[in-house]
Amino acid sequence: MEKEQVRPLAPTTDHQRSNSSDEEAALKKTTHRRKYIKWCGCLVAVIIVVVVTLIFTVFKIKEPEIKMNGVMVDNLGFINGAIPGPGTNMSLTADISVKNPNYSSFRYKNTTTSLYYHGAVIGEVRGPPGHSKARRTTRMNVTLNIDVGSLLKDPNLQNDLGTGSLTMSSYTIVGGSIKILTIIKRSVTVRMNCTMKVNIYSRAIKEQKCKKKVQL
Repeated sequence: MEKEQVRPLAPTTDHQRSNSSDEEAALKKTTHRRKYIKWCGCLVAVIIVVVVTLIFTVFKIKEPEIKMNGVMVDNLGFINGAIPGPGTNMSLTADISVKNPNYSSFRYKNTTTSLYYHGAVIGEVRGPPGHSKARRTTRMNVTLNIDVGSLLKDPNLQNDLGTGSLTMSSYTIVGGSIKILTIIKRSVTVRMNCTMKVNIYSRAIKEQKCKKKVQL
């Protein structure tokens, strides 16, 4: 009876070991790359969420506030209730503040303030441009020269002098812009209407009411 011939197993070659090592290294590299991509994707998503949250909460653009702190009549021109003559100098100085509640500065252009007496313009002045720092309040004094000629033409002047006070109104407009994180820029226009009564003897403001409108 013939014995079965047993064939020896082929020995493992160095080439096969090398291929196996390369495959394992490639698999590890691919796994690391996928983990890195996932980690980066999660990080980017978190950053986007944080930025969007900040934009709509902390960095949300808020309305700048303009306030008429007071008005001082420098030269009213009325003596004992008499009507001033042509060429009389009359001026009014308004103390205006611009409050910026935002986390970025508010840069504004030339401010314009007009003074009215019974609907007619009797004075107008333009203020210089400037900026209100983040979460700060900027104050400015605006001096307005009154057109005495226009004032004298008003038929209501004689009656108002008899009451000892003049009712005037002012209109102030401030236009500018706010830039958030250097990528978001919004134009802002603030308008304010004030009505006041001026005592012609003490040159003091007896009553003052202001309304504002902000356009973003």
